[in-house]
Amino acid sequence: MNGFRTLESEAASHGARITAAGDITPGRVPHDEPNGPFRAFPSDLHDHFRPFFSDLIEEVVRAIRTQIPEYARPMDDTYMLVVRRGVERALEGFLDRMAEPDTDWAPVQATYQRIGRGEADEGRSLDSFQSALRLGARVAWRRVNALVDADLLPRHVLAAFGEAMFLYLDEMAAATTAGYTEARLHRAGELQQRRARLIDLLTADPPVSAGAISDLAHTVRWPVPRALAVVAIDQGPQPTVAWSIVPPGFLARFDVQPSVLVVPDPEGPGRARAVAGALRGLRAAMGPTVTPQEGARSLRWATQALDLVRRGVLPDSELVRCQEHLATLLLFRDEALVDAMAERHLHPLEEMRPPQRDRLAETLLCWLQCGHNASEVAAQLAVHPQTVRYRMRQLDALFGDRLLDPTVQFEMQLALRARALRGSAASRQPE
Repeated sequence: MNGFRTLESEAASHGARITAAGDITPGRVPHDEPNGPFRAFPSDLHDHFRPFFSDLIEEVVRAIRTQIPEYARPMDDTYMLVVRRGVERALEGFLDRMAEPDTDWAPVQATYQRIGRGEADEGRSLDSFQSALRLGARVAWRRVNALVDADLLPRHVLAAFGEAMFLYLDEMAAATTAGYTEARLHRAGELQQRRARLIDLLTADPPVSAGAISDLAHTVRWPVPRALAVVAIDQGPQPTVAWSIVPPGFLARFDVQPSVLVVPDPEGPGRARAVAGALRGLRAAMGPTVTPQEGARSLRWATQALDLVRRGVLPDSELVRCQEHLATLLLFRDEALVDAMAERHLHPLEEMRPPQRDRLAETLLCWLQCGHNASEVAAQLAVHPQTVRYRMRQLDALFGDRLLDPTVQFEMQLALRARALRGSAASRQPE
């Protein structure tokens, strides 16, 4: 039976009571308390809506299914049952508030918080749900206006009904937004935890299987690249990098020291610019390009390079690339070994006074690097060739035949190179 014809038969017995109870002043609705609009209703008005409850639910559900594409799932009975329950809960809650303005709002609030979480799980924005709320309100408003036009309800209840409906919509929207936000934050936290775990797998030593990396990467929607590089970032005691500036394809952890950035396909187009944008001037070092299972090596080299940058051994530029400083990284991989070589091969220099010792060490290193060419050494050091020859006679007196041994020359060069780098680093340190 049509809802309006049913209302006509109900109104025959209840219409007088509605009118008698509806002695509120038209347009005068309490505003000073949260449930004011609901207190403005005649005490038994809700009873006259009950017979049309089922018809109104059907009309709202049908409107949502036909007018909002995101909810149009004709073959999904389970989903439409959820939609129907949401509509039923909303209308039941509204009628309960009409009957008893102080009715506990918590159950309805919990329902709409669950709906908000469900929208987040479905991967939708809240736009569709907000549209559904507004559409349901329009359907209910049209029905009430039709009843008033048919003189089945007193006209002055429209003001209270409209304000109550807007209040109720605001409450449902707020509850849904709270649930939606909670779910999104929870999912974001879970996603970040998984991405952090993926970084751990990519930089694990010994390496984990390719399958383990692939499985976890799939859960965070990160396509495993053919190659990657790991960047170690010096953020100091207080991290300053914002997550929002990290490119979507990168993986990042800023809760560890040093912070870590995993760069997929580091040699690809635009990668250098993307890395620079993520660093924003922070001191950092990029490890070598490796396969996804060799991330530990890339991180290890990057961390070592970053430490050398801090010490002043490597240049303090925005991003130091390990590939450009392989010899230095090798030299400082085991400094005790370099010290042992220096003690073995350079101890005669320690007998000299500091200024002379430094000049002779610089000349010997340049002589070894320039293939024993005095003229080239002079050009490199910006001194006269005769000065170089004089110094080489001094070095010959100190080291003798050892300067003729290729193995000794090689180890001397390593020790002298490390000595020079340390000296440059010390001179750059603030006093």
